[in-house]
Amino acid sequence: MEKMKRMKGLRIALLAAAVMLAVELVSGNFVVEENSLAVMSPESLKGTYRSAIGNFGVPKYGGTLSGVVIYPTVNMKGCGKFPHDHFRSNSGERPKFALIDRGDCYFATKVWNAQQAGAAAVLVVDNRDEDLITMNSPEEDPVASKYLPNISIPSALIIKKFGDKLKTALSNKELVAIKLDWREAMPHPDERVEYEFWTNSNDECGPKCDDQVEFVRNFKGVAQILERGGYTQFTPHYITWFCPQAFIESKQCKAQCINNGRYCAPDPELDFTRGYDGKQVVTENLRQLCVFKVANESLPRQPWKWWDYVTDFQIRCRMKDNRYGPECAEEVMKSLSIDVDAVRKCIGDPNADADNEILKHQQDVQVGEGVRGDVTILPTLVINQRQYRGKLDKTAVLKAICAGYLETTDPPICLSDTIETNECADNNGGCWERGSITACKDTFRGRVCECPLVHGVQFEGDGYTHCEAHGLGRCKVQNGGCWEETRLGVYHSACSDYHHHGCHCPLGFEGNASKVEGGCVDIDECARKLKCQCPDCKCTNTWGSYECECANDLLYFHEHDTCINRKSGQSKAAGWVVSLIVLAGLSVLGLGSYVVYKYRLRTYMDSEIRAIMAQYMPLDSQGEVQNHSHNGVREP
Repeated sequence: MEKMKRMKGLRIALLAAAVMLAVELVSGNFVVEENSLAVMSPESLKGTYRSAIGNFGVPKYGGTLSGVVIYPTVNMKGCGKFPHDHFRSNSGERPKFALIDRGDCYFATKVWNAQQAGAAAVLVVDNRDEDLITMNSPEEDPVASKYLPNISIPSALIIKKFGDKLKTALSNKELVAIKLDWREAMPHPDERVEYEFWTNSNDECGPKCDDQVEFVRNFKGVAQILERGGYTQFTPHYITWFCPQAFIESKQCKAQCINNGRYCAPDPELDFTRGYDGKQVVTENLRQLCVFKVANESLPRQPWKWWDYVTDFQIRCRMKDNRYGPECAEEVMKSLSIDVDAVRKCIGDPNADADNEILKHQQDVQVGEGVRGDVTILPTLVINQRQYRGKLDKTAVLKAICAGYLETTDPPICLSDTIETNECADNNGGCWERGSITACKDTFRGRVCECPLVHGVQFEGDGYTHCEAHGLGRCKVQNGGCWEETRLGVYHSACSDYHHHGCHCPLGFEGNASKVEGGCVDIDECARKLKCQCPDCKCTNTWGSYECECANDLLYFHEHDTCINRKSGQSKAAGWVVSLIVLAGLSVLGLGSYVVYKYRLRTYMDSEIRAIMAQYMPLDSQGEVQNHSHNGVREP
C-alpha cells in the first residue's frame, strides 16, 4: 500500500512538472511596471530615478506622494515589528517613507510592519546589483494571507546603488525628501480605457479564489456603469495550459484537460481522487468566455452581462454545494435571458480531438506583446496594456482605471468625492473665473486650467489669468465680460457683435470697457466743451449724451452744432423737400431718355447689319429670287 502511495505521488509530481513545463512554453516575458521617483533634496542627489511598483498594497495611480525618508537604526530589513509610531508623522510634518533592506523575509512582510509603525510608503533597497524586479506577494503563505488584504500603502523597489546613496546621505544627517509619482505609470491616451481581467471559475483554491470572488461581486456595479456608458472596453480572459505530448494518455491529463490535452486547468482541490476535476474547471472557463461572446455579439450588445453571470454562478453554483456544472450554469443563463443554445454552440465538443478557437485564442494572448508582459499568475488585471500592481480592491482598481483616461475626459464616477479630491473647490484651483464661469476642470489626475466653451461660445486665453469670449453670440454670455449698465430705462453696453472680441465703450462713453475693472464712464460733452458751443446755446449733460437748448426761440441744428432761426429752419426744410423732388424728377427724366436712346440705337444697328448681310445672301424679307431654267433644269 505504501509503495502504491509513493507511485501515485510520483505520478502527481511528474504531472506537476509537465504542467510547469507547459507554462514555461506558453510564457516567458515578465514586465516590471515602474513609477517615477524624484529626489527633491539634498542637492547632491537631486534628480529622477526608477523604481518598481510592488504587487500588493495600493499604488497611487494617477497621483503623487511626497515625503521624507527614514532609515531605521535597528531592524533594517523590516522582518520584525517596529516600535509603535516609529514612522508616523506628527501634525504638520511631511509623511515619512521607510527605507528598508531586502532579505530574510517576504517583501509584503516588510511593508506590513512599516505600515503598522505609521509609514506612508516603503522603499525596499535591493541587496544585489541587478535591474529592477517586481516585489510579488506571498499568496500561498497562510500567515501572509491574513495581512496582505490590509496593506494600504504604496511600496517600491529601488536598485542597490541608489539605495546606498540614500543611506549615505541619511548617515550624514542630510534631509532626504522625495516624491513618488504614478501619473505616468498608467497610459492615458484617450477617452476610453481598455482593460482585461484574467481569472478562473475555480472557487476552491483558498484565499486567492476567495479574493477573486469578492472582487467580482464588489466591482460588478462599477464595471457595468463604465461599460454601459461607453467609458471602457472590458474583456475577460482565462489562463489555460496544455498537457505535454508524452503525458496526453495519462490519467491525470485526461482528468485535467479537454480536447485531447490541448486545454487544461489544475485540479481544484489538488487531489485527483475526490471532488471536481480540472477538465470541469476549464469547461466552465470556456462557458464563461462564451457567455461574454454571445452577450457581446447580441443586438443590442450587452457585454456587461458577463458580470451578472459570473456573480450569480459564484453564488448559486459553488463547488462546496456540489452545484458546480452545466445544469446550474444554464439555470443562471436562463434567469439572465442569455441564449443557452448559442452558448452551447460556442462551447462545441470538449471531447473532440481538435482545436477550440476560443481557448486557443486565450493561450495566444496569454503571451505578452509590446509593453504588456506574459500573464502567468491569477488573478491579473491589465489596464491599457499595463499590468496592474496592487491589491484586488474595488476602490484601488477603480482609481487605476480612472488614471487611464485622457485629462478632462473622465467619467463622472472618477470624480466622486470617494475617489479623488476636487482641486477646483479650493480657490478655484488657481484658474481664471468670472461669476459662474470658470477655466478650472477637475480631472482624476489633477485640475486643468482651460478656457471653457459656454453655450456655443468659446473663451480663449491662458486659462490661469485670462479668458475672453470670442465669436458671434459672445455678448449673450455674461455680456462678453464687458461693461453694461441701465439708468432710468436707458441701457448701454460695451459688447457688440460687430467686434468678435474685446470690449469697446459706446458713443458718449470712455474707459477700458471691462466689466470688473473701471468699465465705461460718461463723457461730459458740456464741461469739455465738445458740443453745444454756439453763442446762443445752453448745454446740459446727460448719461451717454447731452442736450442743447437755444435762446430766443432758435432751433438747434445738431449736425452743425449751431442755432438757427426756427422759420429759417422750416424754410430750409421745405427747400430741401423741393430740392429732393426736383432731383427725383431729373433722375426719372434721365433714366427715360437713356432707355429711349438705347432702343433707337439698337434699332439703327439692326437695320445696318441686315443691309450688309443682304449683299451676300437672300433674306426672308426680300421675296423669292426668280431662277431661270430650261426644261425644268436650273441654269448654272
